[in-house]
Amino acid sequence: MRRFETDVQLIKYEVLKEVARYTLEGTLEKNFHKIPKKIDPGPRPRIRCCIHKERAITVERVKLAMGGDKDNKNEIEVINAACDECPINRFTITEACRGCLAHRCIESCPVKAIYQVGKRAYINPEKCIECGKCKSVCPFNAISDVMRPCKKACHVSALYIDEEKIAVIDNEKCVQCGSCVYQCPFGAIMDKSYIVDVIELLKKAKAKDELRVYAVIAPAISSQFTYVRIGQVVKGIKLLGFHDVVEAALGADMIAYNETLELAHRLKSSKVMTSSCCPAFVAYIQKHYPSLIDKVSDSVSPMVAVARLIKSMDENAKVVFIGPCTAKKAEAKESHAVGSVDYVITFEELCAMIDAMDIRLEDCEDALLDNASYYGRIFARTGGLAKAVEHVVEAEKLDIECKPISCDGLAECDKVLKLIKADRLKGNFVEGMACFGGCIGGAASLHHGPKDRNEVDKYGQLAIEKEVKDSLRVFDLDSLNLTRD
Repeated sequence: MRRFETDVQLIKYEVLKEVARYTLEGTLEKNFHKIPKKIDPGPRPRIRCCIHKERAITVERVKLAMGGDKDNKNEIEVINAACDECPINRFTITEACRGCLAHRCIESCPVKAIYQVGKRAYINPEKCIECGKCKSVCPFNAISDVMRPCKKACHVSALYIDEEKIAVIDNEKCVQCGSCVYQCPFGAIMDKSYIVDVIELLKKAKAKDELRVYAVIAPAISSQFTYVRIGQVVKGIKLLGFHDVVEAALGADMIAYNETLELAHRLKSSKVMTSSCCPAFVAYIQKHYPSLIDKVSDSVSPMVAVARLIKSMDENAKVVFIGPCTAKKAEAKESHAVGSVDYVITFEELCAMIDAMDIRLEDCEDALLDNASYYGRIFARTGGLAKAVEHVVEAEKLDIECKPISCDGLAECDKVLKLIKADRLKGNFVEGMACFGGCIGGAASLHHGPKDRNEVDKYGQLAIEKEVKDSLRVFDLDSLNLTRD
């Protein structure tokens, strides 16, 4: 059975399911205002102070499920009404304070926010700028640091707290990895959904035989619907109205091959190249290490590669990518991806669509899914891309020494990028994964507990095609443009 880890995930699912259901019925515009009362029937609130506030927050969730603020280019938005339960003051002086003579906390404070009464020091929250200098100098460790979960989760410092103590996203820094979405314990941060657009597209395709909608599923699906077989999930996706289901892992095979050849060429004049598969990692370099942009591979991501392949074979195709990644929603709107990928939805949204149509995956027959090789499928976990590149180097007998480095999460990515900038990196190919564990740790996964990377490898081993070239032998890749130009 499907289980939800938290009420945050459950409520998000309930909203998405109702939006999907009304869209399928063609009555969303007429009935969307009914959703808050259906989700929060009352009279008692589920978690908030009163039912009225709970419904007001659900109204905002419904808006995001219907596409959110069109003027905000970020795919991640803060629900202001829901962002009010976290500790207001980050730093607090505890009972451990001895009122010492040194007064290092008072002397270190740049805004004079700390004062002493008797033998205790106190922080004036109206003045405190949360710099943390007082905590670092206290000899008794008497100052507690309660950082908001969203800020703690953001490794790019794109979140700040405004004068109303509400979280604000700095779009100039945000890489839209979605870490804050998952980590906020009150669901006050949520990704926009294109579930309405996708359902309308499927309805249009049903009415027009010449229009075909293809679902491209990320290889991370191997760690998602754990209560059924992947073949049953594929069948469920087809029952939604998709013409066919294609593995993004096929695009991963294409990019593993293309990126390896690019690496061989680049190493003639450069010491290092980074991968371009993870959009949050690429955005991190663009926004925080602009001097290293020339180190990023020119290859598109597997999502874009397989979308271009589909559209080269079917001029009436529309492509919807389904995965665990919020950053993919932003990538689909980038100039190089527009025209290739039409929409992106997450596994959470797929789950809501399937249930809104009353499809029981447990009762579905297995549908065939075999588009990719072992190496394409293991892109879902950190180290998979690096392993695929090493394989291509060996299989193609390329005259290069490939020294890959796999970065697990943005914190590790940052360390490696600093080494590149200082010209001290010992490797020559960097696989950057913004999410810990790789795509299987994506913010929009159906569950976020520890994931066994061996399960990804087992899924890879089920592939009929064992080598990258095997899965690509029937395609003319030379006719495809696999660059971001």
